Amino acid sequence: MRVLAAMSGGVDSAVAAARAVDAGHDVVGVHLALSRAGGTLRTGSRGCCTIEDALDARRAADLLGIPFYVWDFSERFRDDVIDDFISEYRAGRTPNPCMRCNEKIKFAALLERALELGFDAVCTGHYATLVDGPEGRELHRASDEAKDQSYVLGVLTADQLAHTYFPLGTTPSKAVVRAEAAERGLTVAQKPDSHDICFIPDGDTRGWLAEKVGAEQGDVVDREGSVVGRHEGAHAFTVGQRRGLQLGVPAADGKPRFVLEVRPVSNTVVVGPKEALATAEISGERHSWAGRAPADGVFACDVQIRAHADPVPARASVRDGSITVVPETPFDGVAPGQTAVLYDGTRVIGQFTIARTVSAVPQNA
Repeated sequence: MRVLAAMSGGVDSAVAAARAVDAGHDVVGVHLALSRAGGTLRTGSRGCCTIEDALDARRAADLLGIPFYVWDFSERFRDDVIDDFISEYRAGRTPNPCMRCNEKIKFAALLERALELGFDAVCTGHYATLVDGPEGRELHRASDEAKDQSYVLGVLTADQLAHTYFPLGTTPSKAVVRAEAAERGLTVAQKPDSHDICFIPDGDTRGWLAEKVGAEQGDVVDREGSVVGRHEGAHAFTVGQRRGLQLGVPAADGKPRFVLEVRPVSNTVVVGPKEALATAEISGERHSWAGRAPADGVFACDVQIRAHADPVPARASVRDGSITVVPETPFDGVAPGQTAVLYDGTRVIGQFTIARTVSAVPQNA
């Protein structure tokens, strides 16, 4: 099998490429240049796809004895990930750029080019498992629950899964991967994992958004609409946030208040008690299925609303392209723009972007 190994410069993708070589595949390594700032440097474990990461990926490819290329995807990354991130925040939603990157870049743009060049599959260092089921390839959770990345891969379609290769899916732990990298002589064996948003390497998301979206003062109001404080820019807040509210009017019961809603049109932030974060229903329309689409109707599933959240048993209904999910126990602090991934046990059914939420606590409660 001809395999294009996406090599980020980290230990996971390097070991994944090595295992693909060991399996006898014809492997070519590629690093995606996603930033127009070619001299961008990595700061500890913040960010990825920097010039240092490209060099680390090249060294790993040289050690493995495979061809290596750097492909410039910066323009598409800007259009499909960064601009989407900005527009979502501008609309008062909370996006997940990693989901968009997997959807639009790694398993759309990259896979499309790979297939055009005659490759059979794209190999990555994601922790997820592929199973060939009776109706085609299925996406399942990884063996290592702590490293499982099936949530951020929930955007993959059946066609994309058919040309995907995850050599690390059954690996019991990240420690095993690091030990293997060291044994192979890969210099990235102890390289820190990247975290935070890769295109905001200093971690100052609030400052970055203020520059891109603009910061305008506005009111912080309670659920009844009474002004209880001021803010320096609604983009800096997300549902469930407690810190940084700077409220001038304390709650009648003296308890902390949390962000319940961000309203970009009126530039207001709505706050309330923690109990009001309980969400009894979510729905959305921007969806995809990791296999055969469920028929219109109601079905049982588990739903995960964050990358590291516990799955919640729920009933999902599909009707006219819209999905509604009612959990057995309320979700905690759901924001429009987040992604809900639906599971059947360990198997990913599909995903949708949350557009509407219904609080489990009535406003007058």
